Amino acid sequence: MIKAIIFDIDNTLLDFMTMKSNAINAAVDGMIKNGLDMDKQIAVDKIFDIYNSKGYEHQEVLNEFILNHLDVIDYKMLAAGIVEYKIAKEASLALYPGVKDTLINLSNFGLKIGVLSDAPSREAWIRLYILKIHKIFDQVVTFNDTGFHKPAKEPFIEITERLDVLPEDCLMVGDWPERDIKGANELGMKTAYAKYGSTEFIDNSGADYDLDTIHELIEIVKTENNIL
Repeated sequence: MIKAIIFDIDNTLLDFMTMKSNAINAAVDGMIKNGLDMDKQIAVDKIFDIYNSKGYEHQEVLNEFILNHLDVIDYKMLAAGIVEYKIAKEASLALYPGVKDTLINLSNFGLKIGVLSDAPSREAWIRLYILKIHKIFDQVVTFNDTGFHKPAKEPFIEITERLDVLPEDCLMVGDWPERDIKGANELGMKTAYAKYGSTEFIDNSGADYDLDTIHELIEIVKTENNIL
């Protein structure tokens, strides 16, 4: 029986990569208008190289990019990049179709609803608040709560303890098989792979369910819990 559903945030509830791409493109436009002498696509690629090296939540990415290029920080250029990034980020932050309705329906089944994210607490809560879904979740666990990234067992144990449910009574939903699915499987949770949010083709996710849309969770819960 499923008593709780736990969601990753990025590329599971919201289109993180589109948001990130739009924000970085806007940041580069802002920096070019304020003195950056570099081809736009080269600049975008260099910034994503830093993200790929240090993680997509790396907060000093624009500082590092400018320092790598100029050997000093041009604060006018940096300010332009940061402001344009934030404006584009908030404008691009959007839930996948049907997410809010699905979350509400799952909650109406009497299920506990949680979030388990590798994002820092501040960033995770900002995203949930901007998207107006922060009140739906019973518990939210982020990297800052345990100091471990998925698939380590600590984040999964923390969210189940906060929700006061056994791992085997939980369904974990995420887009990253090597982190979301693997970590949940090792703790005995049921798992659902958010195929709709993945940025690459995965032939075998290792999950109990592969989701083409988030709506499919409704029927999964009905079947697992014998709801007519």
